[in-house]
This record gives sequence, structure tokens and C-alpha cells, in this order.
Amino acid sequence: MDAAHIAETFRRRFGAQPLISIAPGRVNLIGEHTDYNDGFVLPCAIEFTTRAAISPRPDQKLVLESSEFDRPFEFDLRNLPTKACGMWSDYVLGVAISLRDAGYRVGGANLLVHGEVPMGAGLSSSAAIEVASALAFLSLTDTAPDLPRIAKLCQRAENEFVGARVGIMDQFVSCLGRAGHALLLDCRSLDFQFVPVADKVKLVISNTMVKHEHSGGEYNQRRVECEEGVRILVQSLPGIKALRDVTPEQLASFSGSMPPVIYKRCLHVVEENRRVLRSVDCLRSNDFEGMGRLMLESHASLRDLYEVSCRELDLMVESARGLGGYYGGRMTGGGFGGSTVSLVRSGEAEVFGERIAERYRDQTGISPEIYICSPADGARLELKATPA
Repeated sequence: MDAAHIAETFRRRFGAQPLISIAPGRVNLIGEHTDYNDGFVLPCAIEFTTRAAISPRPDQKLVLESSEFDRPFEFDLRNLPTKACGMWSDYVLGVAISLRDAGYRVGGANLLVHGEVPMGAGLSSSAAIEVASALAFLSLTDTAPDLPRIAKLCQRAENEFVGARVGIMDQFVSCLGRAGHALLLDCRSLDFQFVPVADKVKLVISNTMVKHEHSGGEYNQRRVECEEGVRILVQSLPGIKALRDVTPEQLASFSGSMPPVIYKRCLHVVEENRRVLRSVDCLRSNDFEGMGRLMLESHASLRDLYEVSCRELDLMVESARGLGGYYGGRMTGGGFGGSTVSLVRSGEAEVFGERIAERYRDQTGISPEIYICSPADGARLELKATPA
């Protein structure tokens, strides 16, 4: 549904001409579970987006509707909930609270959300709705959006209101993605640079169509395990603040004195940061074979050291081996289901997608969804208000 159709739907429901913001989902090429360890990541925005249509209200009510869900939500801005209710509205309400707490004016509004980022696929539908909502709220004020700050406020909403201790990567690339480029982000300083992704390759995202329920607390648990590793390391390495500060050589000296599970978690993060920086060099020199090898190494590490993969993700990665045009691939996102991302020669991407789907279906009985993507632009105001 494009902006014109969403505007028409909004006018029918609310009797007003909306402003419409748009924010993309993302795929992470490499650098998984490094963001909340102050490390490096290399995501890009994708063509799947969420739009948020908004118009002001004269009262202090916040009325939220979604084109995907029947149930609307209504809140009084003078008495907002302090806890999430486990519904899609949490992401919008959390952003409204985060903006207000940061000093932005959030007044009464009608807001309609239309999401096209596949949910549960590891493509960050949550960041897309957060960023689209933030830009929508700000569009009703005279405030020019400071996109890096908006990313941080959206992350805060997911951390503090929704309750997921995510890093900054998803919201940041949703805000600042650029077509034809990946985004190298230093998650400590928020310094970033764009890295060209040549049009000779496509990103083939393969949705396993599974999301295992036991993953609910595992994401937060991995973060706790990394923090425990830092507490152990800092006793002998007083200058470190996060795993980002630890070299592989330093970590190796603790292999016999650290609890084995904690050591494995730390080893993944330390080596993954190094892989990210090497990947940037590969993309800049069009060394797609080298980039593919690093992606495969990343998947093995996520499977064996960080233990956030699952049977279906592993089968999808294995299903890609030997197919024409394939350089390498890995699981992408938090894990325990969701999607893989494969680097594939552009001219062979369609056939690759058909073949990997066939192989995966033969092994699991599950029909996957395949998305062939290129890096896309980040969030923006798509439609300004005009007289109805």
C-alpha cells in the first residue's frame, strides 16, 4: 500500500488529511550481537518499510490504529501507561513517551500504521515502526528531526518501555540508511560511514518462517553473559569498558580461567568485531569471495559460540552451498529463527532464490519466503499535509 492509498484510508477513518512518514527495516550483513557490546556493525536499510500517517487532535487523546490489526488503542496523554501491554501499540506509545521525556512536544493525535516489514523475520519491523512513529509525531511540530538523536530515543523506547535490551543498530540504520550502501556504525561513538555495495551483487534474504518461543529471554540473557565477561576481564584489564576494547590475544589468556559459556560468548563478540572491519575492506574492493567467507565464519560463530542459531537457520545456510552465484551467507538478526542473508551475483539471484527455497522445503516441509533486496534509503517524511 503506497502513500496515496494510506492517505485515503486515513481520511476515511479520521476525516482528516494526514502527514505520512516512512521508515525501513534492515538486514545486517555482519556484526551480530556486537552492538550492545559497544562494537561495530554493518547493516543496510531494505525496501520493506513501515508508514505512519498522522493528524493532530484538539484534545489530549492519542488514538492508534493499524492496517494489519483490528483492535484500535486510545490513550490519554495526561495519564499514559507505565508498562507495556504486549501489543503492537507498545512500540508507538513507547516512542511517544520517550520523545516527551526528552523535551519534545507530543500532543493529541490520530495515527495509522501500515507495516510491510515481515514480522518475526529478523528484519527489524520493531525499529521501522518506532522510527516511522517518531518522525510522524515530530512532523506535527516545527522541530527538524535530528536523526541520530531520534535513533537513540527509539532505542530507549524499546529498552525501557517495551523491555527488550536491544542495541542501537536497528534504529540507527532505519534512520540513516542510504541506497546502494551498507552503514558501518561504531556503536559506542555513533560515528558512521557509508560503504558502497556494488550493484553486481544482491542480498537474498531467506525467511525460515519459524521463530522459536524459547528465544523470549535468550536475547537479554546473552547481554547479561557479556556483561559478566567484562566484569571478569576488567579485574586484569582495568582499561576496558566493554568487549569492544578486548583483543583476541587478550581474551585468549583467559580461556582457562573464565567459565566456558562466558568465554564462548566473549570470543564470538571479539572475533565478530574484527570480521566487521575486514568486511568493509572486502566490499570497498569488490572482494565478494572474501566477504562471503567472513559471513560464513560469522554464522559458524553464532551457531557454536553464541548459540543463537537453530536447526532451520543452519539448514538454510547449508541449502545455499554450491548454488550458482553464491558467495556466502549467515543468519541475520537476534536468532532462534528468522532469516538468513546471502550475498549473490545479481544475474543469478532469482534462480538462487528458487533453488534455496526448494532445498529448504525438501528438508523441512516449510515453504520459505525469499526476498531479493538492495540497500535502500532511510527514514523520511513522505507526504506533507495538503487541504483535503
